[in-house]
This record gives sequence, structure tokens and C-alpha cells, in this order.
Amino acid sequence: MKRTMSRRALLGAGLLTLAGVGGAGGYGVGLFLTEEPSLAGTAAPLPMAATSEPGTTPTTPAPPPKQIVPDDTKALDKDDLEYRIREFTATSVVRSDVRLKVPRDWGFTQPDPPKIGRYTDPTSKRWIRIEAGFTIRRPPAESMAQRLTDLATVPAAQMLSIKSSTVDPQTKEATLVYTYVPENSLRYVIIRWVANHEGLCTFEIAVTGLPQDREAMEDILDHAANSATRDDSPLRPS
Repeated sequence: MKRTMSRRALLGAGLLTLAGVGGAGGYGVGLFLTEEPSLAGTAAPLPMAATSEPGTTPTTPAPPPKQIVPDDTKALDKDDLEYRIREFTATSVVRSDVRLKVPRDWGFTQPDPPKIGRYTDPTSKRWIRIEAGFTIRRPPAESMAQRLTDLATVPAAQMLSIKSSTVDPQTKEATLVYTYVPENSLRYVIIRWVANHEGLCTFEIAVTGLPQDREAMEDILDHAANSATRDDSPLRPS
């Protein structure tokens, strides 16, 4: 049996939550940190490699600090963005048929397995990632704590910096903002977790771009989160 969840209904209920990384079975666990190697980039930096056993000496020295090269690409102008409803299917624990508004001219890609959908701008420097298909049962406090714990393991070479981690006291909407340096240019990331009337996560939506794109990124995220719906159905036997 299908279940349909819309952002409009969620706003009426005034409930939004966080969904971080961790746990098996899928319930808004997110994609930490690089599960999109075939795409132009990811919404997060690379995870830290496994540490050496106690009492042993690492064989690889720490890399030298990165020299950040400013990316002077012209900033996105939110007034120039045009949106349209796009559709895709995310499959993980359940099948989610997703509909939401994203920029009209951004191209769609999807990894295998298709747990997410991603729309990338023509320059490949900005993208929005939408995750669904997970079981809806993860509470916000646990998810937020887990995500911040995971980000704390990112290697220093990624130069990750948490800018804000907030929950609106009225709507319970949760938004995490951070920057990192995947190569030599700074990337700006905003993640939002959308929830149902029970306060459980229905979507994880992440927008990645350049620091100068911040206002446009917020507009893109708002359009996506405010319009997102998912129709869930059981997976078909293979």
C-alpha cells in the first residue's frame, strides 16, 4: 500500500526533523561522505581512513596543508532561477516515487543502488541531492548527534568547518551548514531533514555549491523541501 507525504502537510503540522548517518536498515541515514564517485562531486568531504592499531606508527605522513584557490565563478542569482517539478524513484528499504521542484535546467543523475536522486547545474559546480527510500523511524536528536559525530572524523586535510547546526523551536526544522575543501576550492553545503507529522524523517536534502552561491542555495533548498512528496510502496521481489 502506498503512502504519500507532502511538505505542505508537514508545515501544517509544524514538524521537521534531522536524519544523520548510521545504523543499518535505512531510516534517513544519509550518504556519508562519498557514495557518489561517478558524479561531479558529493555533498560532503571524504571520510577519514582507518587508524593504525595502538602502539604502531603510521606509515604515511600527514599531507601538507592545502593552498585554497578562490573560485571566482559568477555567483548564482536566485532571481534568475526557474523551477519545475521533477520526478524520480529512490529504492532502498522501500520504493519511493519522489516529486519536487528543482532548477529547470539542472541535469539528473542517479547512482547504483538508486538510493538518491541528484540534479547538477551546467557547470557541475552546484548540485542538489535528495535521499528517500528509507524506513521512516529515525528521531531527530539521535540523527543530529550521529551526523556531527561522523563529521568529527573527517581528516584535517579536508578543512571542514561547521558553520551552524540549528533546529527551529516552532517548526522543528533542522538545518546543518558547513564548508570543506575537496581539492583546492572551498565548497559550501546546506543539509535539511524534512519530517512527517510524527517528527520522523521523510527526506534528506543537501545542496552543495560555492560560498558566493549561499542565497541562491537557500532558495533552491526551500523550493525543494517545500514541494517534496514521496509515494512509498514495498520493493518488488527480484
